[in-house]
Amino acid sequence: MTTEISLDLGEVTLRGTVTGAGPTVLLLHAGGERRAVWAPVAAVLARRGFRSVAFDLRGHGDSSGRATTLRALAGDVAGMIRSQPAPIVLAGASVGGLAAIAALADPAVAARASGLVLVDVVPDIEPARARAWLDFHGLAGRYTRLVEDVLGSGSALLATAGALDLPILVVHAGQGSPLRDADVDRLREANPRVAVAGVPAAGHLVARDAPEALADLVSGWLCGIRHGAVSTPGAGGQDLR
Repeated sequence: MTTEISLDLGEVTLRGTVTGAGPTVLLLHAGGERRAVWAPVAAVLARRGFRSVAFDLRGHGDSSGRATTLRALAGDVAGMIRSQPAPIVLAGASVGGLAAIAALADPAVAARASGLVLVDVVPDIEPARARAWLDFHGLAGRYTRLVEDVLGSGSALLATAGALDLPILVVHAGQGSPLRDADVDRLREANPRVAVAGVPAAGHLVARDAPEALADLVSGWLCGIRHGAVSTPGAGGQDLR
């Protein structure tokens, strides 16, 4: 069962979809996508006892506004978090994951979170390599201001992620990912609560390429958090690639 919702944040109105019942997972899509990409993942989470909320980011899908700065996206994510019952697990793909990290820089927001899933993204990808990846995939001209703002925020984002006192799962795509193992390892060095899992058959847009595999990983990790199990995917320092 799904329910359509709206969140009025003053400057923007965000449209979202709620699926299932249980502990809440906030699903944040990648740049250029929209909330519907999460539907297959949300369906699996619902069957496993989780409630998911997926919003179109500002400037995407049915939401208003323009996506030009990471700060604006982070403010929206903070508003999403405040609008939902705590504790909340955040799952963000690409820029959605970076916006989640930026939102969690606010201790009051972080206090409402119980976990973070970063889908093929880490805080501080080397800017020249990121631009080359975007250019290769024909994305260099999209969201230019936002891209440059994000690429200039790597150090601050890494510092925030390193200080987070909650379990973090990095889902690393296996095909055409802009990430390298060294990028993921820097995050693991910064925060010992980081676990890593691979989806070999997926490209960067994991929710689109391999939704069932992603849902299996995330739901298993979420069950581990819920039951306090350290042997589940997500236990500090695990590498499941």
